[in-house]
Amino acid sequence: MEAPHQSDSAGGREEAAPGQPCAPPGAVASSPGVVAKHVGCAGQRASGATGSSVSVVSIVGSGLIKAMAPAEILNGKVVSAQIRERLKNQVTQMKEQIPGFIPGLAILQVGDRDDSNLYINVKLKAAEEIGIKATHIKLPRTATESEVLRYVTLLNEDLTVHGFIVQLPLDSENPINTEAVVNAIVPEKDVDGLTSISAGKLARGDLHDCFIPCTPKGCLELIKETGVQIAGSHAVVVGRSKIVGAPMHDLLLWNHATVTTCHSKTANLGEEVNKGDILVVATGQPEMVKGEWIKPGAIVIDCGINYIPDDTKPNGRKVVGDVAYNEAKERAGFITPVPGGVGPMTVAMLMQSTVESAKRFLEKFKPGKWTIRYNSLNLKTPVPSDIDISRSCKPKSIGSLAREIGLLSEEVELYGETKAKVLLSALERLKHQPDGKYVVVTGITPTPLGEGKSTTTIGLVQALGAHLYQNVFACVRQPSQGPTFGIKGGAAGGGYSQVIPMEEFNLHLTGDIHAITAANNLVAAAIDARMFHELTQTDKVALFLLFFKALFNRLVPSVNGVRKFSDIQIRRLRRLGIEKTDPNTLTDEEINRFARLDIDPETITWQRVLDTNDRFLRKITIGQSPTEKGHTRTAQFDISVASEIMAVLALTGSLEDMRERLSKMVVASSKKGEPISTEDLGVSGALTVLMKDAIKPNLMQTLEGTPVFVHAGPFANIAHGNSSIIADRIALKLVGPEGFVVTEAGFGADIGMEKFFNIKCRYSGLRPHVVVLVATVRALKMHGGGPTVTAGLPLPKAYIEENLELVEKGFSNLKKQIENARMFGVPVVVAVNAFKTDTEAELDLVSRLAKEHGAFDAVKCTHWAEGGKGALALAQAVQRAAQAPSSFQLLYDLKLPVEDKIRIIAQKIYGADDIELLPEAQHKADVYTKQGFGNLPICMAKTHLSLSHNPEQKGVPTGFVLPIRDIRASVGAGFLYPLVGTMSTMPGLPTRPCFYDIDLDPETEQVNGLF
Repeated sequence: MEAPHQSDSAGGREEAAPGQPCAPPGAVASSPGVVAKHVGCAGQRASGATGSSVSVVSIVGSGLIKAMAPAEILNGKVVSAQIRERLKNQVTQMKEQIPGFIPGLAILQVGDRDDSNLYINVKLKAAEEIGIKATHIKLPRTATESEVLRYVTLLNEDLTVHGFIVQLPLDSENPINTEAVVNAIVPEKDVDGLTSISAGKLARGDLHDCFIPCTPKGCLELIKETGVQIAGSHAVVVGRSKIVGAPMHDLLLWNHATVTTCHSKTANLGEEVNKGDILVVATGQPEMVKGEWIKPGAIVIDCGINYIPDDTKPNGRKVVGDVAYNEAKERAGFITPVPGGVGPMTVAMLMQSTVESAKRFLEKFKPGKWTIRYNSLNLKTPVPSDIDISRSCKPKSIGSLAREIGLLSEEVELYGETKAKVLLSALERLKHQPDGKYVVVTGITPTPLGEGKSTTTIGLVQALGAHLYQNVFACVRQPSQGPTFGIKGGAAGGGYSQVIPMEEFNLHLTGDIHAITAANNLVAAAIDARMFHELTQTDKVALFLLFFKALFNRLVPSVNGVRKFSDIQIRRLRRLGIEKTDPNTLTDEEINRFARLDIDPETITWQRVLDTNDRFLRKITIGQSPTEKGHTRTAQFDISVASEIMAVLALTGSLEDMRERLSKMVVASSKKGEPISTEDLGVSGALTVLMKDAIKPNLMQTLEGTPVFVHAGPFANIAHGNSSIIADRIALKLVGPEGFVVTEAGFGADIGMEKFFNIKCRYSGLRPHVVVLVATVRALKMHGGGPTVTAGLPLPKAYIEENLELVEKGFSNLKKQIENARMFGVPVVVAVNAFKTDTEAELDLVSRLAKEHGAFDAVKCTHWAEGGKGALALAQAVQRAAQAPSSFQLLYDLKLPVEDKIRIIAQKIYGADDIELLPEAQHKADVYTKQGFGNLPICMAKTHLSLSHNPEQKGVPTGFVLPIRDIRASVGAGFLYPLVGTMSTMPGLPTRPCFYDIDLDPETEQVNGLF
């Protein structure tokens, strides 16, 4: 039986069009069945055919060519060297044209066969010589099929690898389906030409749309070196392997030879061989084809490498081919030696196919541009409900979207068909990629109805992506489930500018908020449990010292006679200045300091949380069970997104950073005034475990198919109200230097934008390029003195009729917010979010005034009704603004005293005359400064309905002093938050909550009632 060519299992691509040039001058004219042989043209064939300088042929009556001298030698070493030199020059040119670009070849090997190692080393050396970046991936013999397929997938997706081969055979202890592994290679990287798709295209004659196995391709190159015309000749291929014989047949056929394939079962094999003007032998049988079988003057290509005993050789054996060489060279016109014939050509063809693949990649690859499919909207008038619009558009498979934007499969964890988590390894892979343009969407001081920041954010990215074909990402906050069932009903944008599916967006998503709830409540449980155990360790031990030794013995128990500190306990010892690691060596005083946290219950700031609006949990008493022995205290529940852990998630930069921030969270003070952290409680490691998946951003999409990261959703009052830094960083890398990342800041510019700059950008180090400031005619009328706007009630007449005077008067608020944005040195584009009740005169007035008072541009937007099309002018304005010069700067120096930082924000952003620290706030400022937290940034907790502390004061209030009633610390998140007035951290349910309308269709499993 025939065997594949043993020196390789590589592949290549046929470059020449089917058909060969006629024989050059000096050749004998040929006819079917007659091969023309050069006479006196050794110099012409010096590139590869060497041997006798003159060959004399004669045509006999049978039509055969009779060679009067030994065959010329087709020297594969010489030909391959020339090909490699040519490839080296091509690679050099590619690198000069595209700096930093390098053709990439990967070789995947399983096991440690000596012959495979030898062949791979030859390929690696050749690649290095040419300038190809070759990567050798070597898996152990214990590798399973799934492990091998995983690496194939990784190489398929790696943009730096333009071709790769699987070294055969697969040397594994486990059963592996070689066919399945080979066919898992994407055709555009199948430089081995061994996949069924490549074989099928070759069989159909699609030579320019596939790669050809390297050995047959190398054989063809050697045949071409003879100068003999292939078209019309009779070719015989002995062997039918997938690697050599079968593709050789197809290759010769589509170069217009008449081809006969023979094999070990062929009757009268010698007679068939004797018909061949061109003979290619690949059987794996030593000297199987005899010299007497060969047609005189034929071209003989011997692909075999076999070992036979030879006592004259030092190793006792010699290498022979599949053809009896010494006999054959006396009859053939041209013949390849073994070794030194086909083998070197195989490697050269692998390099050629890799370079060709790299060229194809460059032809298709547009630097910085995604190949992404967008969805078309079927716009309707009147605009249907949000849920109806969401369901009218079938989202793309989230896995497909991930591939479109350049994520690798190993970087994506699918949660069904419409949502996924993106691993932080993507950020590591892309760390050298330049960032895109960074845009923040904010708004003027809003009405209680909101002015459409989320809708504008989504409309803008749909316009930039689906209409202007820019790489663009939206990064938005995850909504709390509580308001979804309470008063909002959903928070995924609106109209034709939404994140879809909205059911997934609003309900659970991937469980991040549930993880935060679990982690937060674990801390709460740890606080009360530690207080309980310190107070009730034993009733029998009267002496103070013995009491804490008993506590110590339980904190550091003896296991099998050995007492050992845990890692987190070692860290606590270090913070206490105790350098010991052996529990038995601690002094009594050190035991007391280590074991006793001595939490002051009056200083506990950590509350339990729940992602449900429940007003009756705003104040509770805990510890009333008899088992708690009378140790009760008053506490409360907050809604989950108010947890400091949510703020930590939003501001963290890495898993390590999150672990550090979680450990720094201060939950109370000791009775000596020392801060007590989660690290002191011993719980920070467990918190990191609970949050290990929540740190990965959630990938979703807009109605028009642009990508969205939904990640983190901290409160915008007691926290900074922005989505996560990690999501922004990954998105900025994915879009590339010409792309855009659009994120949203909660509430108005005086709150969300100020915190975005002074807190989020301070920690992330990212610098925004554009501020999009959303304004509405409705809100401006309110600020101009219009009637009170109340959620749930119809708008007063003034808001639905034209009133230019109210608009112009209320413009003062928009003017102040433009000034606030420009204070940070960033250009401002005003997005005038149009409603159907607005008149063109009102909209034009707003745009004109905005541009007159410092806005880079101001444009009317109708994205709620028209999707990306309605934000096209806004997108174009953002593009222009992103190119404008900017000089981003922060508002204050962290080293300033706490009071001064608060004053700067109040005076510059709110327009206050001054601030007043009430006694509790002054006390906290002193305490936090003493504890070392005075250098943290400030996160003002103030009403969002006014620039002042009074929500009834609209427009631009003046002449007021901002009262600071308290200051609290989110040390882990990294800010102090002064309280201006009373902040509710647990919403309640209205008389008729949204859940009245929410239900599930049991037949379709469709969620109804979200709007």
